[in-house]
Amino acid sequence: MQVAKPVGRNAPALKYDILSALAVHALSEDKHRQRSILRVLTLITTRYNWRTNELSIGREEISRLWSVNERTVKREMAKLRGQGWITVKRPAARGRVAVYELDLKQMMLDTEAIWPVIGSDFQARMDHQPEPVTNVVPFKVSSTASLPDGEDIWGQVQSVLHGRDPELWASWFQHLVEADRAGGVATLMAPSRFMADYIAQKWTGRVLAAYARFDPSIRSVRIEASE
Repeated sequence: MQVAKPVGRNAPALKYDILSALAVHALSEDKHRQRSILRVLTLITTRYNWRTNELSIGREEISRLWSVNERTVKREMAKLRGQGWITVKRPAARGRVAVYELDLKQMMLDTEAIWPVIGSDFQARMDHQPEPVTNVVPFKVSSTASLPDGEDIWGQVQSVLHGRDPELWASWFQHLVEADRAGGVATLMAPSRFMADYIAQKWTGRVLAAYARFDPSIRSVRIEASE
């Protein structure tokens, strides 16, 4: 499954597909999950910039849109980051609201079970993986790269990360080693400070979402350098 950037000629149809998947997924869940997804849909339809994949909004404004207090906003946004649906692109600063990114692919992966409910044509569109139009030579995954044993939790997490994006896994995630998992925190070791900082900044939410499938007690991921 591949979610293209919703711009260009097919953008309106793709946007409707994403919103439809989220809405039908919400209706298949319990009331708490329904409310959480409705809040995401509200942010998308009122403030999300599809072209730049940016959600520029402050906590006070979110609380108004959701009719809740800011403490609830803080808790809900943390939960969405833990699911891998939202990441912070630029934190809030004096006179400037936070800028978030939405991981549309993770959202669609989490709604996959309800695709047949929407229709066979919808499922066919979602299963189709068009060849990307790009001038960039694709990165070749080394044939020597191998997944760790998938029987333990870290091996299963790695399998999920690999299955979602083999090239990204080969470049970054395969170099991580689980050092500790206790007290709701998974500590991973990267071979360099640069790699640790970069993964922590860009993909902590994705790693945490993979952990959530196998160990829901993990509420945060810490990435440190072994050097």
